[in-house]
Amino acid sequence: MSTVPAHQGKPEQPAGIRLRHRTVHGYRRAFRMAGKGDTVLLIHGIGDSSETWRDVMPDLARNYRVIAPDLLGHGGSDKPRADYSLPAYANGMRDLLSVLGVERATLVGHSLGGAVAMQFAYQFPERCERLVLVGTGGIGRQVTPMLRAASLPGASLLIQALRLPPVKWQFSAAVHILKKLDTGLGVDATDLLRVLEALPDATSRSAFIRTLRAVVDWRGQVGTMLDRCYLAQGMPTMLVWGGRDQVVPPIHGGLGHVSMPGSRLELFEDAGHFPFRSDPRRFLSVLRDFIATTEPAHYSAEQWRRMLRTRRPGSDEVAVPVDIARLRPA
Repeated sequence: MSTVPAHQGKPEQPAGIRLRHRTVHGYRRAFRMAGKGDTVLLIHGIGDSSETWRDVMPDLARNYRVIAPDLLGHGGSDKPRADYSLPAYANGMRDLLSVLGVERATLVGHSLGGAVAMQFAYQFPERCERLVLVGTGGIGRQVTPMLRAASLPGASLLIQALRLPPVKWQFSAAVHILKKLDTGLGVDATDLLRVLEALPDATSRSAFIRTLRAVVDWRGQVGTMLDRCYLAQGMPTMLVWGGRDQVVPPIHGGLGHVSMPGSRLELFEDAGHFPFRSDPRRFLSVLRDFIATTEPAHYSAEQWRRMLRTRRPGSDEVAVPVDIARLRPA
């Protein structure tokens, strides 16, 4: 059982990294950027923002150029009535990197951001050096009932009601009880409340619902990248998962690992859906080691065509076996 307080083991915090803005295709896009060197792109999850990376970004910026955008419809970015699908988000990441003069990057994606990172690597393999997928969406169908419910008609009104003082107090009390009982959702209670607080107005809630419905319906996640995982051959890939993740179950990490040739899997036994926030020091350690011990991917159009034709990797390299039963929810 987890006894680690939220955010224990944070790296020492230097001065804050300010939010910047660039206009792309007429929409203002917010992002944080720091450091010099090879680029690491940090992509947050649904309803979140670049602020979620505050405990790891300063340390990474000592050796890398780190860019953490607010996805369109999130944080300080514009929230238009627009396309919030995974391909659209991948296009947005490509365009922002191009505006900033970045040709290639290591992509680190959390939850929805992991699905965006996988889509980016699929659409623009020549621009992706490595993939780090943290509690990522886009692997299996299963997802927390809360997100399935939030995709239903009328969900926006429910989210709005949760911000009313009496309802908010009751919801906060229920979350506090979950934490006291040391439940799986209780591990992530602080961060889930933080994401809810990031939806202050109707425009933000509308963008959240549009994004959610592009990837989730009442039955679960509407798409999976498993049918294309064989294309990860030659792309250094690491999956990071919390052993107590109740939002996207850790068994998805095992499925992704055995489906992506040569990938690594790091399980944070006591963490929930936000392992990079609950144990940032360990997250930084495994991320730095992964980058230091892998060579950037080099895109080959011929290998890509061969894999598409044969639907199998271009070599005999396979993933290290993993105990799937160990990753099943308790």
